[in-house]
Amino acid sequence: MARVGIFGAGWVGLVTGVAFAELGHDVVVRDVLPEKIEALNRGEVPFHETDVPELLARNRERLTFTLDAGKLADRRFLFVCVDTPPTSSGDADLSRVWSVVDQLPELERRAILVMKSTVPVGTGEKVRTGLEQRGLEIGYVSNPEFLAEGTAVRDFMKPDRIAIGAFDPADGDAVAELYASLDAPVVRCDVNSAEMIKLAANAALMTRISFINEIANVCEATGADVVKVAEGVGLDRRLGPHFLRAGIGYGGSCFPKDSLALKQLASNSGYHFQLLAAVIEVNELQKRRVIGKLQRHLGSLRDRKVALLGLAFKPNTDDMREAPSIVLAGRLLAEGAEVRGWDPVADGRALPEGVEIVRSVVDAVRGADAAVIVTEWPELRELASAETRGLMANPLIVDGRNLLDPDTVREAGFVYEGIGRPGVETGRNGEAAA
Repeated sequence: MARVGIFGAGWVGLVTGVAFAELGHDVVVRDVLPEKIEALNRGEVPFHETDVPELLARNRERLTFTLDAGKLADRRFLFVCVDTPPTSSGDADLSRVWSVVDQLPELERRAILVMKSTVPVGTGEKVRTGLEQRGLEIGYVSNPEFLAEGTAVRDFMKPDRIAIGAFDPADGDAVAELYASLDAPVVRCDVNSAEMIKLAANAALMTRISFINEIANVCEATGADVVKVAEGVGLDRRLGPHFLRAGIGYGGSCFPKDSLALKQLASNSGYHFQLLAAVIEVNELQKRRVIGKLQRHLGSLRDRKVALLGLAFKPNTDDMREAPSIVLAGRLLAEGAEVRGWDPVADGRALPEGVEIVRSVVDAVRGADAAVIVTEWPELRELASAETRGLMANPLIVDGRNLLDPDTVREAGFVYEGIGRPGVETGRNGEAAA
């Protein structure tokens, strides 16, 4: 059993904490927000993440939540799990990282500071210098997280790889031992390379998403079906099927932030990252193409009622950071549309003022001129029902995630518009032809 301390009780910090406790380690999690610590001490998880409540309940004896940094003085491992949001220039804001360094308690023994937060390449060198200037004898290891919201616990327990970059190989050995019970390859490297692994992996995934969305747009122009195209491409053993699902673009707390950070890192180093710049541009434009699809069927959107179904940036999470629903809602309101939003877990408070948040899909589609699937929640698989058809003023479904089968939807009496899938003609007056 190792003594682990974690700075930050947010999504990464809490998942890391309960997962390490599940592996048998003694964990203290520190945060600066009293309401968050109070909730965790009551056994309440402040966000929606599969399996976290169960692990929290099962491992309470090995978990301590505190506001006092001094409670981490006896920890051998000090994990930094704080936000690094983008600044106005696109650089990562490391102020919370430096706050952790400044607030380190007087330690009872030599410890190892382990960076889980996603940081620019070169951060480790700067932090090590800062620690030395304070006269602290602390090792430093870069151990980036590769957790996806909705499957974070599974990703921790069954990782594709564990990346460990250390200045002192012995510190890297010690951190690797924390994961000894997990069956996963361990990539040992220098600190700069570990920091780059996380940014490069996310950039590769974002590139695949924007690539298949570009292919989808060409499919729409040529009459091809991107679902079948992706299937054929994904069966190539050199490529594989992952992240080849066309849609309205990526969002969340990682991809948008990390893409800007890597682009800015390259720029600060004197290199123009042209490919990544194009990936970011494609993703932003993809969200707005939905508005064009609606206008193609409805004409002017002024006073039209549009239901946005799914508000979180992906299913199985309540996270709305950089969610496509925010952009869509803003554009629809700007066009004069009346917008209703529904999500089974996200509260929708991040949406622009003027969006009506409703509690059910039925409430969202009642009297609507169009329903837009923004997040592929399982509940929406049965959207194309006789009940929905009877409730809507105009039976138009814009499937932003290609969740539904077009033929089934059309047979149910709806006009269906997907992403990169063969469309239908509209009536002369702009109304969708049923």
